[in-house]
Amino acid sequence: MRKALVRGRGFGRVLISLTSLATAVGPYRADWNETHVFNPNWPPHAKFHNGQTMSMGLSLGLASLYQLWRAPGSARTSLDTAAVLASLYWVTQISALAYPGAEATDPPNTAKFPQAKIALPALAVTALGYVLERRRITRRARRETD
Repeated sequence: MRKALVRGRGFGRVLISLTSLATAVGPYRADWNETHVFNPNWPPHAKFHNGQTMSMGLSLGLASLYQLWRAPGSARTSLDTAAVLASLYWVTQISALAYPGAEATDPPNTAKFPQAKIALPALAVTALGYVLERRRITRRARRETD
């Protein structure tokens, strides 16, 4: 990891990458099982939306990684875009509870919002990574202009 920092890749970028990887892989780890994709009680349209959600997570995670690690252009713009992309899946997961009749789990499960164990830390890691990387970019820009 030290080599990455030396080459101008900050620890903040690594933190956002972790969230991006969780965004890309997490929906498949959570849903590719008998409670979701292979649930015989789910109607086809519910499975369609589950597939859409899993594909969205994969797409957002990969797009975030691309923005974060692509060849230098505007480092600040790439960082901003990557952080937003890394956060969208988790923000929309939290917002889903606001829809009429929506619950985080199906009966008989009594957990209120088990997804918070992943969503809130993912957002916090992304925010910390963003702050660290933004500071690193700002320091580097100051050194280059001095």
